[in-house]
Amino acid sequence: MNVLISADMEGISGVVSWDHVDAQHKEYERFRKLMTAEVNAAIEGALTGGAERVVVNDSHGGMKNILIEDLNDAAELISGSPKPFGMMQGIGPGVDAVFLVGYHAAAGTAAAILAHTWSSRTVTQVQLNGQVVGETGLNAALAGSFGAPVLLVTGDRAVTEEARALLGEIETVAVKDGITRSAARCLHPEVVHRRIRQAAERALRLKNPPFVLEPPITVRVTFKTALQAEQAALIPGSRRVDGLLVEWTGDDMPTAYKTFRGMVGLAWTGN
Repeated sequence: MNVLISADMEGISGVVSWDHVDAQHKEYERFRKLMTAEVNAAIEGALTGGAERVVVNDSHGGMKNILIEDLNDAAELISGSPKPFGMMQGIGPGVDAVFLVGYHAAAGTAAAILAHTWSSRTVTQVQLNGQVVGETGLNAALAGSFGAPVLLVTGDRAVTEEARALLGEIETVAVKDGITRSAARCLHPEVVHRRIRQAAERALRLKNPPFVLEPPITVRVTFKTALQAEQAALIPGSRRVDGLLVEWTGDDMPTAYKTFRGMVGLAWTGN
């Protein structure tokens, strides 16, 4: 059993502010340690559950947050960026299960800590084949195209509810309950680690199918400004639907995923 763990940071217990996840802020060093510890809990649970190989992909910001010297030595770490599959680097035909650790809810979700979809500066909403998705849905659809189900999602209460609504009865761990976008009731790290370990072990007993979208795959992205949409529409094959909405249709999810990332990258230059 080969497990890929994609680890984000906004969904780590205690994180309630952008300062906590920004490498330029003094609080960041605290929270990268807490991030590493939550990832370790997922690794430990996966190993107890029968995983033979665990690969961790650092998926937050510049993707070099996890402290490799503190990481469980049974796991491999993919660190740094850019990477062809970004948050899901390491996905491929050999992956049997995916865990999403430290995730956050989609842009616009109420009482969800630091909720956004990929880029808080550019993206208002993302749809795949007409269904609104956040990063959980985007990454689950990519995993599903390789036959790998997402079996565990950890983060705030909102993202666990989002994940279950989309993926069914998977394992989830809510490490905090959002009060507003920047305030939450948080569990102590020791409690969180125990719950993640237990959920990760249980997850590998699940027989859930992967989340698969039937082609063609249509990506629709609503941007925050018209200039961002203009930039995104430079992607070959894309269509400007209105002032803020750009869509693209293709034959497979891996290409759609990379195209979406290209759109957001170009939109960023329109800030």
